[in-house]
Amino acid sequence: MDTNIQKYLSFVKTVEYGSFTRAAEILNYSQSGISRMIADLEKEWKVVLLERSKGGVKLTSDGLTLLPYAKSLVAEYEKLQMQVDELNGLQSGLIRIGTFSSVATHWLQNIIKRFNKDYPNIDYELMLGDYSEIEEWILEGRVDCGFLRLPTHPELETIFLEQDQLMAIIPENHPLADCDKFPVTALSEEPFMVLEKGVKAEVMEILGKYNFTPKVHFTTWDDYAIMAMVESGLGISILPQLILKRVPYKIIAKELDVPAYRRIGFALRSKKNASLAVKRFLEYLQYR
Repeated sequence: MDTNIQKYLSFVKTVEYGSFTRAAEILNYSQSGISRMIADLEKEWKVVLLERSKGGVKLTSDGLTLLPYAKSLVAEYEKLQMQVDELNGLQSGLIRIGTFSSVATHWLQNIIKRFNKDYPNIDYELMLGDYSEIEEWILEGRVDCGFLRLPTHPELETIFLEQDQLMAIIPENHPLADCDKFPVTALSEEPFMVLEKGVKAEVMEILGKYNFTPKVHFTTWDDYAIMAMVESGLGISILPQLILKRVPYKIIAKELDVPAYRRIGFALRSKKNASLAVKRFLEYLQYR
């Protein structure tokens, strides 16, 4: 990679992650190497780009002015590299993927394992977040593509993958443990555990149809924390079926008497303008 492009990329990634250390990890450089390249830019341009502190880094006013141009240069370089890859075949590359926990846990290893068999020299950068974060990362170009809930932002191109059923989660000794399907009306009768990120919208939509206000006693973004609380008898919850595979907790998952689902899809800004690596990756989504 051209030395100047390396410097611009170091600047852009350090701003994105707010840390020399994190940028170094992503770009496979040393922390001192990243710091030195940005210092070189500052010397060449005769400006201070970043304010350094123990808490990380942040843009100066000059840095804020120049950042969009650096991003543009990096983006154009990536387009150039994409065309080179097209001409030479898929011998190397990087795929940056946004994903949420259940897909990361139960799908991605199968997809990447199969893809690696055919394209062993491709590297990956995985970013774990919720639906809205992943959507934003794709739109900003921070990741190339991502798994999220459909529908999503209209500017994104999407591929529908699967309809994931939402299940009532109860402890093994629950009075309704033997019921065929869990009644939605019972969700408002005892302490409720809310998954703050990921499926909160689905849960509240279900309860909203029946004008229920759950007794929310615990809120978290961690699926497994929810399961642990339910196992301990602290309440009940609703979770997607996908995350309930191979769980170590003594809980019972019940279909709701009014079925509810989340639609999982794969999104990117443009299939046409995607890198060759991403285009090939799309062909392997079926192996989840």
